[in-house]
Amino acid sequence: MGEECSSSREIVTDIIISMKNLKLIGQLTAGLTLMAFNTHSQVANGTKTKSPKKKPNVIILFSDQHHKNVMGFEGHPDVITPNLDKLANQSVVFDRAYCSVGISAPSRSSLMSGLYPRTLGLLSNSERTSVMEETISLASVFQKNNYRTYAFGKRHTHGGIDAGWDEQQSHLCSETPGNSYTEWVEKNGYGKEFAMDWAAEFGKGSECSSFAGQKLPIADLGTRVSTLPENMTMEAFTTQLTVKMIKEHAQSDQPFFCWSTFYRPHQPYTPLKKYMDMYDATAWGIGRINGSSISKPASLYEPKENIPPMMQSIRKGENKVWNVDKAFADEQNWRNYVGAYYALVTEIDHCVGEILKALEDAGIADETIVIYTSDHGDFVGNHGMVEKAALGQNVYEDILNVPLIIRYPGNKQNGKRVAELVSLVDIYPTLIDLLDLKMPEPKYPVQGQSIAKTLTKGKPVNREYIVSESWSQATVITRDYKLGMMIDPTDAMRKFDFRSFGDQFFVRKSDSLEVKNQIKNEAYQAEIKKLRAYYQDFSAQISDVGKQEVINKTKK
Repeated sequence: MGEECSSSREIVTDIIISMKNLKLIGQLTAGLTLMAFNTHSQVANGTKTKSPKKKPNVIILFSDQHHKNVMGFEGHPDVITPNLDKLANQSVVFDRAYCSVGISAPSRSSLMSGLYPRTLGLLSNSERTSVMEETISLASVFQKNNYRTYAFGKRHTHGGIDAGWDEQQSHLCSETPGNSYTEWVEKNGYGKEFAMDWAAEFGKGSECSSFAGQKLPIADLGTRVSTLPENMTMEAFTTQLTVKMIKEHAQSDQPFFCWSTFYRPHQPYTPLKKYMDMYDATAWGIGRINGSSISKPASLYEPKENIPPMMQSIRKGENKVWNVDKAFADEQNWRNYVGAYYALVTEIDHCVGEILKALEDAGIADETIVIYTSDHGDFVGNHGMVEKAALGQNVYEDILNVPLIIRYPGNKQNGKRVAELVSLVDIYPTLIDLLDLKMPEPKYPVQGQSIAKTLTKGKPVNREYIVSESWSQATVITRDYKLGMMIDPTDAMRKFDFRSFGDQFFVRKSDSLEVKNQIKNEAYQAEIKKLRAYYQDFSAQISDVGKQEVINKTKK
């Protein structure tokens, strides 16, 4: 009897164990099935299995001097930008994004430091201060958060602002000596072709090139057609390096931060014939989209007495690089420049498309935040001007209002346009906020404002004004008005003192071209007073420690 009971217990035990094993096997099978489903879904969606702790990649596609309205999705009558149009449809587009000053180095430095130019002491391209040295760069923050960091193309940043890159390769010899675009294009046998492009503005080849000391012909309005092959342009250089990096990161568990900068559509305006031929610049018409030649810039013939003194000087032909007087004598010069500018934008659009395709092909598009923006704009013929005349003005929408397109994977706000006032100085804190990045305690606290909740939830920024400020002109921008105040440039930049010209006040709704200065109109004096008070508020809140350092150096 005892043996029978023992045997029965063993049988029951075996059955229980078997049932448990079957349950475990079932759970394991279900788990494997779920894993297989997830893997299938990821492959079907063009993604690959990655560590769940991996943060999104970030790539900033950055052009130089891109007028915000010169894109197809902005309703432009001429320009061809299918890739930027597609990106805009997949992103949040900020219509009222502004640069901190309308010139390259300080604008880029604000982006990469989260600090305003007055604090950095960088309000033109040339200043160097201790603040710039002691700043914690955006790249350094990413690096400290286990990101691999890359910079391809011209950076135009210095000191601590330029720190934190694991890999960098610039267009400029001074930024990556021995490994720059200039040396690369010469090694590939196209040094002379590039030298002719560079000479369109500078009259010689670029520094460190074989043609640096050779006098070469400039071109009116810095414009002529390039003879480089398409894979040898500065834009191709940035694109090839970026695509190569993306391919290398396809299987990586380490996220990347990449700043890919295009030199164009900044002058010299030397597009490839392929892109120039897309635009009929032989006469003024009603726009390419209407089956016509390119349209004339709306304020091309604005009376020159309306515009600040340096711009008047350029209009008179006193700048022998631009020779704007020749363009007014023969409008074909204007059409060549405007058509060339559009052609350069279209080349950049092609390059943007190549980079976005590389993200898709690598299966990491859904893991990557993509930002497209620019440091400032270009007149593109408006106000009868070429380029940006940055040292002579810092007020016009053509220059200060910049493209800002942000594609954040899975964002329900994607496809929307936002009219909130934002600045390039906001990108630094926004990325830290979005990605929950840890940041060391900075000596100079970040001054930009995170727009993460605007980006992801559509919440208002609640800004009453934005300030963009150079040595000679400080501009206050609100929803409906703009006040450009000529200020004392101090002895540091005395030759750019234009206070005798007076201030400029524009009404956005009734004067989108900014050709009617209402500074003396009694009807707007209350608003003008309010904007002056906003500037005083800004000056009180935002330290000018770096600017004062530059001024003090001048006094010694």
